[in-house]
This record gives sequence, structure tokens and C-alpha cells, in this order.
Amino acid sequence: MMDFSKFLDDDFDVKDWVNGAFNVVQKDAPGKADTHAATLVMKLQLFIQEVNNAIEESSNQALQNMPRVLRDVEAVKQEASFLKDQMVLVKEDIRKFEQDTVQSMQVLVEIDQVKGRMQLAAEALQEADKWSTLSADIEETFKTQDLAVISSKLTSMQNSLSMLVDTPDYSEKCVHLEALKNRLEALASPQIVATFNSMSIDQAKLFVKVFTEIDRMPQLLAYYYKCHKSQLVSMWQDISQSELTLKQQLSEFYDTLLSTWHAQLQWTSQVFKNPYEVVTVLLIQTLGAMVPSIPVCLSTAMDRTAQEQRLDILLELNNTTSAFGHGLEAAMLPHLGEHNLLKVNELVCALYDPYKPYQLQYGDLEKAHLLIQISAVPLEHGEVMDCVEELSHSVGKLFGMASAAVDRCVKLTDGLAMCGLLKALKALFTKYVSDFSTTLQSIRKKCKLEDTPSSSVFQEDWTAFQNSVRIIATCGELLRQCGAFEQQLSNKILGTAGKYLSESYSPRSLAGIQEASSTERKSAAKNPWQEYNYLQRGSMAEYNSLMEVLYSLKEKGTGNSSLLAESRAALTRLNQQANQLAFDSVFLQIKHQLCLVSKMESQESPGFGESYTEDLPTFSLSPQEYITNIGQFLMSLPLHLEPFVAQEDPALEMALHAGKLPFPPEQGDDLPELDNTADYWLGSIARATMQTYCDAMLLIPQLSTHSTKQLATDIDYLSNVMDALGLQPSRTLQQIVTLLRAKPEDYRQTAKLLPRRLASTIAALRCIDY
Repeated sequence: MMDFSKFLDDDFDVKDWVNGAFNVVQKDAPGKADTHAATLVMKLQLFIQEVNNAIEESSNQALQNMPRVLRDVEAVKQEASFLKDQMVLVKEDIRKFEQDTVQSMQVLVEIDQVKGRMQLAAEALQEADKWSTLSADIEETFKTQDLAVISSKLTSMQNSLSMLVDTPDYSEKCVHLEALKNRLEALASPQIVATFNSMSIDQAKLFVKVFTEIDRMPQLLAYYYKCHKSQLVSMWQDISQSELTLKQQLSEFYDTLLSTWHAQLQWTSQVFKNPYEVVTVLLIQTLGAMVPSIPVCLSTAMDRTAQEQRLDILLELNNTTSAFGHGLEAAMLPHLGEHNLLKVNELVCALYDPYKPYQLQYGDLEKAHLLIQISAVPLEHGEVMDCVEELSHSVGKLFGMASAAVDRCVKLTDGLAMCGLLKALKALFTKYVSDFSTTLQSIRKKCKLEDTPSSSVFQEDWTAFQNSVRIIATCGELLRQCGAFEQQLSNKILGTAGKYLSESYSPRSLAGIQEASSTERKSAAKNPWQEYNYLQRGSMAEYNSLMEVLYSLKEKGTGNSSLLAESRAALTRLNQQANQLAFDSVFLQIKHQLCLVSKMESQESPGFGESYTEDLPTFSLSPQEYITNIGQFLMSLPLHLEPFVAQEDPALEMALHAGKLPFPPEQGDDLPELDNTADYWLGSIARATMQTYCDAMLLIPQLSTHSTKQLATDIDYLSNVMDALGLQPSRTLQQIVTLLRAKPEDYRQTAKLLPRRLASTIAALRCIDY
């Protein structure tokens, strides 16, 4: 048998079919492919003939059936036309019927309305009649003391009364019904109290049913609140009279409230329709009825606590309350959508509002706390070395206090009192800078930097300078830590209080933004525990100030904040004082030597040696001891300056770059020394030497010829020292030596190109008529 069904497949392939047919022959009878091919062709021809016959037969049958189909289609068409005509007739009959019966239908509708009104009137009359019956029977019903039956009667009377609104004695009936309800409530009150005390669920459900029927559920809830509230308040009174600290008292009572919340919620869920709201109101009323109240307890505790401990005590108590609040929030959170959020918000305010007055005073409390702490940090000591040590140690203490203040602010106010914190920090830094500055003045006195020289003996002492360098390093550490602390403070403020800054906030439209922010919060139905904001409730002015600070930080970035700008400026001035102290300690001996110039020159007798020194050449004169002492001191300066600027100390480097030394380079001078701190200091001391030297020379009363030559020789020596140090003599010094070397007869000509006042002064010293 040959399988011809494959010819019907959609994916029929001739080659595959032929190959398949010959593969079978190769297996069964190898070598007979030709015979098989002939047989296969014959079978295909026969199959084609059968297919042709089948097609012809099907075509003939289809042609025979066509007339019958056409007849059926025509018949359906005629029936459809007939149905259409019938429907038109029916429609016409309906329209005619409606026209004929419209008046009758209207009458029927009116009759039905009258019937309905009559039924309502009948029911009203029955209810009205029932009032009389019920009123007459109610006294007997009360005698039974069956609360369910009495409640049913009162409910029926209430329904009857609703039908008698228009009667003349309606108000009297209302008063009578309320009196009956009061009697029922008074009758039930002992049982209600007993039920709530015993926590009987079945009995409580009965009372809920009764009081719901007579519209007295608020009164039933009032009994519930009174029973449990009185128990809790009594417990608080016992706790408050114990020997425990206030923190322990609050902690114990809050634990009781939290356990009450869970227990009462489980019970009320089986009794009342809105258990979450019921238990929330219970806690609100309990917190409001506490005697002594929490505000009174807080006030008493603060009054009894020493000033320096008040903030710590307040923080402890607030942490205790916050812990209870977080526990209550965690208990509410899974079913927060089922709570009355207004009542939850009321509970949050009742819990946290007692701390609001102290939170609003946080800035003042923190300021007092910090000032007491910083006053306990000693900076002044008998020995200079001890003072330097204390100044160095005080840096860590200062910023430790500042960091602790930031932590207290976050814990007590959630960052909302940042404006008060900034004021407290400003007071802290102001006090510290003042004490530091006073200590620097004391060190100046101990180092005798302000004293006049008692002798002309030159004593080289670098101890004061070394101590001053340590103080400069301390100032550098202050500046470095102040910058780091300001950055941390900015990040802390944005990280905590930043959540209160609305995305749409703009300082140009404060009122509008506040309204928008309020609308956003209400529409979002957020968690009241997270939305509590004592600052908005207590001081909008301070709240707006906080928003401006936050907006500024957000816009500029925390790295560019100026929260402590005034404090940084004060520390910079302090660093300047320290640099001046170091400079003065180096310049002290030079200053002492130069102060002797006017005395040394004026003490020499005008005629002494005049006759035989007048004509001596200048090179035969030697510089005097005072100027050689100064020269040697200046030449040794690089050896002493280089070590302290070369050490790897970022704080010292910062302080040296931030400080400015006196006697800066003159305009037009080359300033390579600014690139090197040691050269900068050397240049400043050298210019100070030359300027002070010039001032001292101008104070000499009179110069002899010999003194004039000697002074010029001294100046030349100092100029050579300056050249050796790579420095230029000052213009004034060069002008003075020029005027000193000028011959009397050439003086006027020489002075023409020099400052007139200087020329006049030198002429007077030399007794030259100018």
C-alpha cells in the first residue's frame, strides 16, 4: 500500500516523498528500482484518475443543489418583508393605545400617590398613638429594671416622637424623653462602672447596644474613660510620691501607659466600633489629668537643678518621653490608616508639648551651659610654659564642647533649634577668644615685651619666640578645626532639619510657601508622630529664620557655608595676635638696642676728639657695639627661623599663611620672600629694624661731626648686613646716610632730591643752616 495522505500536507516536498518511496524498496528488494519506479508511476496515474472522477462528481452534485438554495433564500427574504410589515402595524397599535389610555394612566398614578400618602399617615397616626401607649407603660417598664426592655421602649418612643415634630407639645415630649434616658443612664451607671472595672466583654456589648439605641454612646464612652483614667491617674500619684527620680517616675508611668494601650486595644476591639480612637482618647485624657502634671514636674525639676546641669536633666527627661513616643508609634504604625489622625496628632501634642517652652529657650539654655563649661577651662597660669600647654590643650576641649552642643540640639529639638545653637556657639567662641586674648596679653607682660630696657647688655634669648611659635601652631589648629567643624555642622543641619524644608520653598514668598507646605502635609496624610514640629507651633519667626538658613545651605552647598563666619574672623584676629607676639619676641632685643641710639649719641661731649677726628677718613672708624650686636642677631635669624617653618605641621603652616606681619615690603620692591615663610619673617624683622633705627636717629638732639661720621659708619654696616641677607636697605635709611655724608657746603644741593622734612630734620641735627 502506498501512503498518499502526505500530498495534503502544507509543507509537502516532492523530493522527500520520492526519496522516501525508493528508500523502502532499497531495503526490501535491492536492485529492482526500475521495476518499482514503473509500478509507482502507474499507481500515481490511477490515483490521479480517481481524484479527477471525485472532483467531477462533486461538481455535478453542487450544480444540482444550487436552485434549491436560491429558492430557500427567496423564501427567507419574503418572510423578513412580512415580519417588517407586521412590526409596523404593532407599533402603530401601541401608539394608538397610548393615545387612548394616557388620561386613564395619569389617574391611576395619582390614585397610587394618594394611597402611599394615606399609608404614611396611617403609620404616623399609629406611631403617634403608640407614644401615648408607651408613655403610659414606661413607668411599669422601669420598675422591671430590665435595661434591654427599657431601652427598646425608649427607642420606640424616640421613633414615635419623630412623627410628632409638628405637634404643639413636641418640645415638651423631647424633654420628657431625655429625662427618661437620664433615668436609664442613672439606673445603669453602677453596672456600667462595674462592667468596665471587671472588663466583662458580654456585659459591655449589651451596654453598647443599649446606649447606641438611645443615642447615648458619648456618655457610655465617658464612663469608660473615667473608669480607666482614674486608675491611671491614681497610679501616677503613687509613683510621683515615691523616692524615685523624675526620670525613673516618668519611665515607670510610660511603661504602664504602653501596656495599657495594648491591653485596652485588645479589649475595646471586641466591644466598640472604633477601638483605636477610643484608646487614643483615653491616653489623651490621662495625660491631661495627671496630678502633678508633667509641665509642673519639669518646672520643679529645672528649678531644683544647678544651672550647669539643667540641659542634661532636660535631655534625659526628653529622651525618656521620646522612647515612650517611639514605642507608641511602633504600636500604631501597622494600623495607622484605621486611626483618627486628628486624635493621634492631639495625643502627640499632649505628649511632647510640655517640652516646648524649654525647646524654644534652647539657645539661651545652651549658651549658659557652654559658658559655664568654658569658664572651667583654665588658660592662665603662673609660668609661660604652662600657659602655652593649656592653650594647646584647650583646642580639643573647645571643639569637644561645640560638638556635644550640636548633639544635644539634635536630640532635644531634632535640629529645629539650629538658630539658637548658632547663637550659643557664637557666645562660646567669643568667650574663648576673649580668654585666649587675655592670656596672650599676660604672656606679653611675663616676657616683658612692653618694658623699657633696664640695661644696654645684649642678651639673646629665643625661649619667648619658641613659645610664641607653639601658640601660633595652636591658632592654626583652631582655624583648621573650626573649618572642619563648620563643615560638619552644615551637614548635620541639612541632615536633620533639612527634612522640614519644602521643595517649593523660596525666601521671596514666605507666606505662600507656608500655606503650600501646610497643604502638602495635610493632603499627604502623613504620620503625625513624624510631623510634630514644636517650632512652627511656638515661634513662626524663628521657624522662618531656620528655613532661610536651610535654603542658603542647600543653594550654596555645605562646603561654602558661613555659619561661623564671625567666629572664624575672631580666630583669625587671634592668630594675628599670636603672630605679633612671636614677632615682638624676636624684635625685643633689637628694639632695646635701638632705643639706646639717641642716648648714646647725645651723651658724647660735642667737643671731645673734634680737633683730631674731624679730618680722619671714614674707613678708619669702626661700627659701634650696639649695631654689631644687631647685625650679628640678624645674621643668626635664618638659623632660628628655618627650623620652625620647615617642620611638617599643617596647622602651623596654615597659621603662618593666615597671619600678617608688620612692616610689609615697600611698593615697587621685589617680593620673592612671600614664597618662603622664613624669608618673609626675616624681611619683616629687617624692615622693622631699619624703620625703628631711622626713627631712633631722628630723635637724637644734636650730632657732632664725629658723631655724624660714626652714625654713617653704623648705617653702612647695617646696609652691608642687609646685602649679606639678600635684602635691600630701606629708602629712608639710604636717604639719611646720604644726608649724613653730605658736606655742609653741599648739603642744600644734595637735599634737593630728597624729602624736605627729612632733610630739615637731619640739617637741624648737624647744626647746618638749611
